[in-house]
Amino acid sequence: MKCCRLSPLVVCFVTVFFTSLNVTAQNDPGPRTGPAAAGSFYPTLNSNEQGLFNQALARFQEIDSVSGTLAGETGSGLGPGFNGNSCAMCHAQPAIGGSSPGQTSPQKPLSNPQVGLSTLDGAINTVPAFITANGPVREARFVDTSTGALDGGVHDLYTITGRADASGCTLAQPDFATAIATNNISYRTPTPIFGLGLVEATPDANLQASFNATAAARAALGIGGFFNTSGNDGTITRFGWKAQNKSLLMFAGEAYNVEQGVTNELFPNERNAVSGCVFNGTPEDATNMLNPNSSSQNFGTTIGTASEMSSDVVNFAIFSRLSAPPTPAAPTTSTQNGSSLFVSIGCSLCHTPTQTTGPSPYTGMSNVTYSPYSDFAVHKMGKGLSDGVNQGGAGPEFFRTAPLWGLGQRLFFLHDGRTSDLIQVILSHQSTGSEANSVIKAYNKLTVSQKQDLLNFLRSL
Repeated sequence: MKCCRLSPLVVCFVTVFFTSLNVTAQNDPGPRTGPAAAGSFYPTLNSNEQGLFNQALARFQEIDSVSGTLAGETGSGLGPGFNGNSCAMCHAQPAIGGSSPGQTSPQKPLSNPQVGLSTLDGAINTVPAFITANGPVREARFVDTSTGALDGGVHDLYTITGRADASGCTLAQPDFATAIATNNISYRTPTPIFGLGLVEATPDANLQASFNATAAARAALGIGGFFNTSGNDGTITRFGWKAQNKSLLMFAGEAYNVEQGVTNELFPNERNAVSGCVFNGTPEDATNMLNPNSSSQNFGTTIGTASEMSSDVVNFAIFSRLSAPPTPAAPTTSTQNGSSLFVSIGCSLCHTPTQTTGPSPYTGMSNVTYSPYSDFAVHKMGKGLSDGVNQGGAGPEFFRTAPLWGLGQRLFFLHDGRTSDLIQVILSHQSTGSEANSVIKAYNKLTVSQKQDLLNFLRSL
C-alpha cells in the first residue's frame, strides 16, 4: 500500500472538519482534590452517639502487635499470618474508613503501606510481586488447593516470623510465585465503609421492592441478578465484594481474623496455628470485664463507656454503623447531563441511585432515603472479571453491584484494583456472559462529549 501525501489545503480541511465534530478522546478526570468528602459521623447523631463514634474511630486506628507489648503497637493478636496491622492502614482513602491509599492520592500522598509492613519489627518477609509501592492494598485468594479442590480462601501476605515479639516462630509465607505462574490467584481490595449503617438499616423488603421495580427494564437488556442470602435464615446478605456478609459486626469480625490474624468472639479460632507461632489465648479480642482505659475515672471497675467495655470488633462495627455517607460535589451542567445519561443507557438498573432505611435506634437514621448507587444484589459480570471464587450463592463471575457513592475520591477500582481509570472500569463490564453487555454497547454509542459528561458525573459522586 502506498502512502498518499496530502496538500496543505486538504490537511487544513480535514483538521477543521474533525475539530468541528469534537472528535477528541474523553478522559477520566481523576480523583477529586480538596478536603475528604467523608470520614465523619452521621450529621444528625446526638452528642452521646457522636462520642461513641469518636471512641470507635480511635479503636479503628489501633495498631496491633503479637501480644501488645511493642511501643506504639498496643493492640494484641497480630498473626501468625496477616495482611495489615491496623484497620485504618487499608481503609485510608480519602479519609479513615475509605479504601486503599496510594502514591497518587491527592489527600494522602503515601505509598502502599503493605510494602514496609513486610519487615516491620524484624519480620522476615518477601514482598509479593502483586504488592507495589504505587499499587493498591490487596489480599490474595487461591482459586484451588494443591490437590485441585476448590480453595477460594485468603492466604495472608506475611507471617510474624522474625518479629521481635514472635521469637521461635518459623511459619513460611505462602508460595505466591507458583500461584501467579499457574494463574491460581485472585485479589481483593478493601471496600469503603462510609455510610454503611444506612445499608444495614435498610430492610430486606425495601431492597427487594427496589429491585423488583426495575425487573422489566432489566429483562429487556438481559440483566438478571439476585440477592445473596444467609444459609441459616434466608435473609439478604449485603456486605463485601460478593455480598457475603450479613451484618457489619460479622463483616468486622471476619476481617479482623482474616486480615490481621486476630481471633475474636465471632471468629475464635486461630488461623495458621502452627507450633511456635501461637502466643496468646483465644479469643484475643473479647468483651472487657474491667475498663481497660487507664485515663478513665472509672479505671479498675466494671463501669465504662459502651466503647471502652466492648471488644475491638464491636467498635469497628460501631464506627462503620455511625459513619456518614460520602458527600457528592456540587452539580454542574456537565454532571447533570451525565446523571441523565447514567439512567438512559441503563447503568442505574443495577447501580440503583436511592434506597430507604427502616426504623433505626440512632438519631435521624430512620426512614432515610440515601444514595448508594447500588441495588446490593449480585450480578453475572462475565469471564473478564471472573475471580474463580465462590461465596454463598455468588459464583466466580458474580459480584455485588459496587456502591458508587464516594467514587470521586477513590484511587483504585474493581475487586482486584486492576485499574485507576474509570474508562477501563466501564469497558471491563463487557465480556462473554456479562449481564452488562447491552449497557456497555449503549455507552459505546454515546458521543465523546456525552461520555465525558458521564465520567464527570461519576467523579462528582
